[in-house]
This record gives sequence, structure tokens and C-alpha cells, in this order.
Amino acid sequence: MCIRTRYRRAQNVGTTDRQVRTALGALAGTASLATLASVGPLPTLLSPLLGVVALVMLTTAATGSCGFYSLIGVDTCSLDSKTSQ
Repeated sequence: MCIRTRYRRAQNVGTTDRQVRTALGALAGTASLATLASVGPLPTLLSPLLGVVALVMLTTAATGSCGFYSLIGVDTCSLDSKTSQ
């Protein structure tokens, strides 16, 4: 459900987009921790980058608002309302 209010930042991330962001954020977080623990095959320098990617993905999924989408004018909430009609 996409909510638009006057005082909060408008939501522009739809349901499917949120699910994809949650999955990708979880994968990036797991890869970051595995790399940090030297369990994964990736260079250790990638661990902080993957951690930041995970935090951004999970935060935008939780809030339903993406700053980059706002900048370029993308709104995946409208896709949800079109498919439910």
C-alpha cells in the first residue's frame, strides 16, 4: 500500500519493488558478513561496500521511499495500483 501524505515523504516504492529490495538487501548483507569473516570468496575490501548496499536496500524497502527514484521521477507504487484494478 502506497501512502501519500502532506508531512511525510511520499512513498514511491511499490510492493514488488519492496520484496526485491528486501531479498537483495539480505543477500548483500549476508555476503558482506561472509566476506568480513573470510568465509566468502570475495576480497575483504568489498565487505563495507556490500554492507552499505544492504543498508540502503533494506532501508528503502522498510520506508517505501527511494531518494533516487524521487530524483528521476520513478514511482513503482503506480504500477501496484494499475495491476490491482
